[in-house]
Amino acid sequence: MVRPISNDLRKRAVAAVAKGGSCRSVALRFGVAVSSVVKWSQRYRATGSVAPGKMGGHRKPVLDPHRAFIMERIGQTPHLTLHALKDELAARGIKVSHNAVWLFLRRERLRFKKNTARPRASSLRHLA
Repeated sequence: MVRPISNDLRKRAVAAVAKGGSCRSVALRFGVAVSSVVKWSQRYRATGSVAPGKMGGHRKPVLDPHRAFIMERIGQTPHLTLHALKDELAARGIKVSHNAVWLFLRRERLRFKKNTARPRASSLRHLA
């Protein structure tokens, strides 16, 4: 991600707009995009600050509150597929993507290897 433009430049641009300059002329004068000057002015009017908002961060996993249900279902049916588990969650009103289910199971260190050489219960070893 690109770093935000300095607060000093933002303040000077917003001050120039407040003195009566158009967003286009201010943007040309400071060498920034017109949309940036517009957004900085809007932010200043709404919050009193030109500081940028938070960038990035981490989202809480969506399926963590439903861990008990998922673990119970996998315990009952170890060969349950990701799509089937996603469909069961949707039936309970929890709409998630296939990838969200896969990421949850990966964080829980559960694997779904369909290999006849390995017993199916081996994927649930850490639950015991």
